[in-house]
Amino acid sequence: MNRPITGATRVAGVAGSPVEHSLSPLIHNAWLEAASLDGVYVAFSPPPEGFAAFARGLAGGVIRGLSVTVPFKEVALQIATRASGRATRAGAANLLIFETDGAIVADNTDGAGLLAGLAAQAPGFDPGTGAAVILGAGGAARGAAAALIAAGCPGVRLVNRTSARAEAIAADLGPVVRVMPHGSEAFADAALVINATTLGLGGGEGPPALFEATRRDAVALDMVYRPLRTEFLARALRAGRRTSDGLAMLIGQAAPSFEALFGAPPPDIDVRALCLAALGEDG
Repeated sequence: MNRPITGATRVAGVAGSPVEHSLSPLIHNAWLEAASLDGVYVAFSPPPEGFAAFARGLAGGVIRGLSVTVPFKEVALQIATRASGRATRAGAANLLIFETDGAIVADNTDGAGLLAGLAAQAPGFDPGTGAAVILGAGGAARGAAAALIAAGCPGVRLVNRTSARAEAIAADLGPVVRVMPHGSEAFADAALVINATTLGLGGGEGPPALFEATRRDAVALDMVYRPLRTEFLARALRAGRRTSDGLAMLIGQAAPSFEALFGAPPPDIDVRALCLAALGEDG
């Protein structure tokens, strides 16, 4: 980055724990450079129990805002002084904007990113044509479920090791969402299977999924993007299902976040290629 940091530089960042693996700084700073905007985007890793105090301390516009990742998305919504409809429906926020009057505004662009990733890597996929299975019940799962319902998905099936968190999502989002045990019934004729857990991050085994029970034209989406070709997606490919990787979703959610943080849409550059190079992937 060759741009000087000045007293007028707009500062934003990403907060997570861990956050060292995040490609968000690479994406946002590449867009800033290409757009010749006076801004910088950095990473923050507050302790898990200290996020609320950390974020509240930024109120008043010390920095413009934060992208929020695991495990802080639900707490981010709780500390906001106002929230967008999509953040409220999701029960989680992946974006906080700090206004100069002290307001903390929550939004959730994860759903937009999920749909953008599917459009890019599974052309022709229509969420309204069949049920979706979401593995996990955290903030990412909430955001995915809310976005799919808004896009016309006729049924969302939540599969989680413990049912309490999944039941809370179902209670909030309504009868379209069902909590189901892991088994063939949960995956039967599903059009979409999403890994909304962190299983597989760093190259480990992803969550179990019965891809063979899904529709032949079903799509598997993994929110994990390190590695890009996760074990979860490899199993989906072996079963003959289409796949959408977590990097496509990451870039998809970053675009509206960038505009909210820096006041301009991202320029048209190939940030995916930059991310692939950083990951040591060939695409």
